[in-house]
Formats: sequence, C-alpha cells, structure tokens
Amino acid sequence: QVQLVESGGGLVQPGGSLELSCVASGTIFSIGSMGWYRQTPGQEREMVAVYMSGGSTKIAGSVKGRATISRDYAQKTVTLQMNNLDPRDSGVYYCHADRINSLTDRDLTLWGQGTLVTVSS
Repeated sequence: QVQLVESGGGLVQPGGSLELSCVASGTIFSIGSMGWYRQTPGQEREMVAVYMSGGSTKIAGSVKGRATISRDYAQKTVTLQMNNLDPRDSGVYYCHADRINSLTDRDLTLWGQGTLVTVSS
C-alpha cells in the first residue's frame, strides 16, 4: 500500500528555520508531482511549494525567497526548507503527491497525515 510519510515540524521561534521531509513508501514505479500544502483553522488548504515531475518548481508568493523545495526521485522524497519563519507560517503542513503508479494503483493522488508547525516565541 502506498503511503506518504512526513517528518519534521514542531515549535519554531519567529525568524527560525524548519525542514519538512516526506517519503512515498510502497512499490512505486513513478510519481508525478510532489509538494507541500498547509492549512490553518478556518482556512482552505493552500499550496506552499510543489516540485513537478519535469523538474520545475512552484513556490507560493507568501513564502517566495524563504522556501526551497527539493526532491530525490530515486528515494521518492520531497523536502521543504523554510527560513525566517513568521507566526503566519503556522499551520498543519501536508505532503501531496499525484499520478502515482505503483504495484497496486494507477494515477493515485495521496495526502500525508499532516505535521503541525507552530511559529511562536
């Protein structure tokens, strides 16, 4: 069974940095895009950064210049690094992957379970 497993997050001080990692587990042949979204209470889930299958990236304007996304195709991981964090960056961060082709699935879209990031002093 294919899953997205996230790590990282927690409490970060304003101005600090974080690194979130996500690995797709299972017998996977290919993945389309992999990326990170976040959600705060009462708000819709929003894109933070996405690494497309072709190698291009999309970075939300709210984090541009502070966020870097990287991907390891062989290890099936995607990593988000953010610096100069602000309390407005707080929220639950979700890993997302689409067009997953595996031993048991075709064109599957998955979300991770979410990891909480709290930016506070």
